[in-house]
Amino acid sequence: MMKDINLNAMNYFEAVARLGGISKAAEELGVSPSAVSQQIRQFEQQFGVLLFRREKRRLSLTSDGERLFQTTSQAFRMMRDVRQAIQRQREARHFILRVSPSFAVRWLAPRLKEFLDLTPNWQVRIDAAPDFSDFETEVVDLDLRYGEGGWSGLHQEAVMHDVVFPMCSPAYLEQLRARSDDPIGQLRHAQLIDSVKTHYRWDFWLARHGVMGERMVYPLRLDRSSMALQLATDGAGVVLESTTLALPELESGALVPLSTAFEAIRFPAYWLVCPARHTNRRIVRIFSDWIRELGAAHDARARDLVTGFGLRIDEQQGRQVPGEEYAAD
Repeated sequence: MMKDINLNAMNYFEAVARLGGISKAAEELGVSPSAVSQQIRQFEQQFGVLLFRREKRRLSLTSDGERLFQTTSQAFRMMRDVRQAIQRQREARHFILRVSPSFAVRWLAPRLKEFLDLTPNWQVRIDAAPDFSDFETEVVDLDLRYGEGGWSGLHQEAVMHDVVFPMCSPAYLEQLRARSDDPIGQLRHAQLIDSVKTHYRWDFWLARHGVMGERMVYPLRLDRSSMALQLATDGAGVVLESTTLALPELESGALVPLSTAFEAIRFPAYWLVCPARHTNRRIVRIFSDWIRELGAAHDARARDLVTGFGLRIDEQQGRQVPGEEYAAD
């Protein structure tokens, strides 16, 4: 049994066999030659066989000694490799962030190099996933979550607002205007694109504005805002979506508001979330400071854009659809 093997004697045996002599082994191990000789004798007694042939001042392995050396040298090599791997992992600096997919692709990715330049010696992993982290069972430093807040037992800080309103391509808007001069009438003729995982969806928005009727249908239901925005940009219909994700298209004119008759809804939407103990980690503080600064700049940019369109902004503090569940996009 392994517990009966003298591991210290095994270490001495491996050194003598590898280096070819007791003196060399003693020098490597930092002990006296007599201590090495004693350990070898005890090891041979434990196995009940001779492990070395002693010919004058020279040692050579017996067949049993050779078999044991092959095994012990492999075992010690594996242990050294594992020790080095553990040390490298301990010394390496890792940052693991989870973020909603559409936000990761459309907003975070174009800005990510700036953060990487701030942390050149860190290994950064970003999981673009719709599910929130379970910090008790998963190795994740920080979530950048889309939602309304209120996650029990976790540190949370809103770092970016979102502004939502109906938008479509200029060509599609011209088609709707050709059918009606009234924004409500335009909506009744429109094909609505439903982003099913967004904070504000058509069901709530239509009821809020009293826009109901038999013709009010939205057969296009997508679980990724990036796909919904692409369809709207291509002229497939009207989408109720986020300025955060649609900012490039809105600034370029590829997307425009459906009408200035409808206000834009603004609410805190993106949150830094983690156990409170994670906020003591240096990399979490660096990322938090960085995203906080970018979030403030983005909020100002989005507000200027929306007011430049002539839209009134309605400030909201949380989700307005009681009981309805949604997940990160």
